[in-house]
Amino acid sequence: MITKVKKLNPATTAVLVCDIQERFRDVIMGFESLVKCSGFVVKSAGELGMPVVVTEQYPKAFKKTVPEIASLLDPAGGNVFEKTLFSMCTDEVKAHLKKLGCTSAILCGLETHVCVLQTTLDLLELGIDVHVCADAVSSQRDFDRTVALARLASSGAVVSTSESLVFQLLGNSRHPNFKAIAPFVKENADASKTSDLQHL
Repeated sequence: MITKVKKLNPATTAVLVCDIQERFRDVIMGFESLVKCSGFVVKSAGELGMPVVVTEQYPKAFKKTVPEIASLLDPAGGNVFEKTLFSMCTDEVKAHLKKLGCTSAILCGLETHVCVLQTTLDLLELGIDVHVCADAVSSQRDFDRTVALARLASSGAVVSTSESLVFQLLGNSRHPNFKAIAPFVKENADASKTSDLQHL
């Protein structure tokens, strides 16, 4: 049996940022590490011309996307979607992804065992390969996150890390955007040294 190789192509990949909102800052395990790693992926995507899609879970109650991420987004907008579903795959988001022609998604955000999990399962059903950024997803409880990462992998998602994913997108040290992204890699590596999201 031949297994499909799930490689990333910047031209057909979107970065999905799930509900990294201000209200969750004090309750999510490793929130600051998650924000830094997500920001690294978002900045790298920007350099590579990749689309970034953001959702906000009922922002009236849970507030808007944290400024560390919001400041990195295209000021023209059109990529932030409010939702009440636990999955990012609202009708609006699905239509947007279809319009973008995405066949792969890199997923960051929270909570791993709720919105990240349900988003992943929905995307896989749509035929979109999902690469979950393990150092950029979290939950309130470590046990929930650990079990969810195992479930995501067994369901067909690729569980990887922010640095691994960015280097896969670059593919070559001669990539024209490598020098622009290299400082982001160093910042992310320095932040990862103190991260409490490193174990699975």
